[in-house]
Amino acid sequence: MSNASLIDEQTNGVFVISITPFSEDSSIDFKSVDSLVEFYLEKGVSGITILGMMGEANKLSADESRGFVKHFLKRVNGRVPVVAGVTDAGLTNLVDFSQYCMGIGCAGVMVAPANGLTTDQNLYNYYAQVIEQLGSNIPLCYQDYPQSTGVYLSVECFNRMVTDFPQLVMLKHEDCPGLEKLTQVRDSAEKQGLRRVSVLTGNGGLYLPQELQRGADGAMTGFAFPEMLAEVVSLHNNGETKHAEDLYDTYLPLVRYEQQPGFGLAVRKEILRRRGAVSCAMSRAPGPVLTKIGHEELDQLIDRLNSRLKEN
Repeated sequence: MSNASLIDEQTNGVFVISITPFSEDSSIDFKSVDSLVEFYLEKGVSGITILGMMGEANKLSADESRGFVKHFLKRVNGRVPVVAGVTDAGLTNLVDFSQYCMGIGCAGVMVAPANGLTTDQNLYNYYAQVIEQLGSNIPLCYQDYPQSTGVYLSVECFNRMVTDFPQLVMLKHEDCPGLEKLTQVRDSAEKQGLRRVSVLTGNGGLYLPQELQRGADGAMTGFAFPEMLAEVVSLHNNGETKHAEDLYDTYLPLVRYEQQPGFGLAVRKEILRRRGAVSCAMSRAPGPVLTKIGHEELDQLIDRLNSRLKEN
């Protein structure tokens, strides 16, 4: 297995956040991993991010995580870059897993801040420690998701990190509301002559058109219709912003429905099951379960989407 190109400041497009497929007995379904990889690639993604928060990384053992990464990379076989989520409460675990992932072909690692970092200085010191132990050859993506981590990243602190840590090449921007913050990241970097790092946005694509217009380079999220994300980014890059917005609007009811906190993963997995990407929609316990009425709502939303796509 060879490394696809490493992520860097110019990385763009759609890095889909992969789910982790499980069988009915809660074991990793490696056959579905294979079909899921092919599904994502067929839908035109630029890269794939594994073991993120929606990948249920915290529910896997260390051995399972390594086995999953190894199998995933073997299936991708260098066709697109793969980023691994390596966030861990223990710094030694984080570093060991990062080195393992990069050693077998990952293109970079994504790290969310540890809980309890309440000041800019504490946050800066944490990433300084992470980066020192990772070494200079591992590209890093900062996952800014305070809704989950409880840690707020100020623009000033991020700019200081960009200045001092050359291997910090990407921001996964998921602060919410975050459009003004995204503008401040771009404007302040330009005014101060800082490196322009890659910014890929999350939150299921909920604000994607506006984020692109404010300087994002693409998306890093797991919406179950990744072809829409890829097409919206492509249209935007070609200057067809109205067409991009119109296409996005067609999918918006499903984007919104999938973004329900604590429930959206069940929706995402069920849609991927219905689309043939995986065999089973199960999440590991404790995880969300789609109820009868949830299935019925999903039926209606998908029917409406198909009707609107035919009209267009």
